[in-house]
Amino acid sequence: MGQRLRHAAAAALALALSACSGNDFSDLDRFMAEKKARPGGVIAPIPTFKAYEPFAYSATRLRSPFDRPIAVREIAKLAGNSAIKPDLERPKEFLEQFTFDSLSMVGTLARGGRDWALVRDPDGGIHRVTEGNFLGRDHGEIVELTDTYLAVVEIVSDGTSDGWVERPRTIELSGM
Repeated sequence: MGQRLRHAAAAALALALSACSGNDFSDLDRFMAEKKARPGGVIAPIPTFKAYEPFAYSATRLRSPFDRPIAVREIAKLAGNSAIKPDLERPKEFLEQFTFDSLSMVGTLARGGRDWALVRDPDGGIHRVTEGNFLGRDHGEIVELTDTYLAVVEIVSDGTSDGWVERPRTIELSGM
C-alpha cells in the first residue's frame, strides 16, 4: 500500500509541474506592448524647500506654562505689598540654575548643631542646603526645613512690568 501511495504522489507532482512548463507569455507580451505604446508623461520637478529657521525662545524667565497660575485673588491680596522684589545683585547659588520641579529632597542630616537637607539635582549630584539658601530659577529661598519637606518661598512676576509676588512651594522627601 505504501508503494502505491508513493507512485500516486509522484504522478500528482509530475502533473502539477507539467502545467507550469508552457511558454505561453502572450498575455505578458500584450501588456508590455500596451504600456510601451502610451505616450511618455511629464515628470513634475522636485519641490523646493525653504531652509529651516531656528526659533530663539526668549521667555525662559517667565512662568512655565506647566506651573499652576497664581490665582487672581492671591495677586490682588498680595498687590498691596509692593516692597516684594528679588535681589538681582545677590550672587546666584548653584541650585538656582535648575527648575524647581527638577530638584528632589533625598534626606536630612544634623552637623555642627545645624539641620541640613540633602537635595538631588537633575544631574544626580547631592547638595547640602539649609534655611536661607536659594534654589530654583524663581529666586526661591528656603524658609523652613523639616525631616520630611523643605518649605520654599519663590518671588515670581505677577504679570505686570514691575510687580512681584511671593509663591510658597514645598519639596517633599523622596526615596533614593
